[in-house]
Amino acid sequence: MKKLSKIAMAVAFVGGVSFTSSAMALDGAALYLDATKGGCSACHGKDAKTPIMPSYPKLAGQNATYAFNQMKDIQSGKRNNGMTAAMKGITHLTTDEEKQAIADWLATQ
Repeated sequence: MKKLSKIAMAVAFVGGVSFTSSAMALDGAALYLDATKGGCSACHGKDAKTPIMPSYPKLAGQNATYAFNQMKDIQSGKRNNGMTAAMKGITHLTTDEEKQAIADWLATQ
């Protein structure tokens, strides 16, 4: 079975097919800007570095795991401080895979 998996991956690599997670296939930058997915940029800035209010966090450069967990904790109510009430209302607009793609993109900024 292991041998077959290695062969399949080699064939896929040579053939240009990628074995990546769905989060990797998603465009985190586009999701971050997409108003139908919460429109993160409306409050946190298009570059994720210039939020509209000084009390809003700069998201650029955040560790991907940390950013993803914050989004999940806000959605579940586990994190409930600051502006999380406003965020809780929009975090349901993204799937976990989309949240991960956004978090991965933020980490690269």
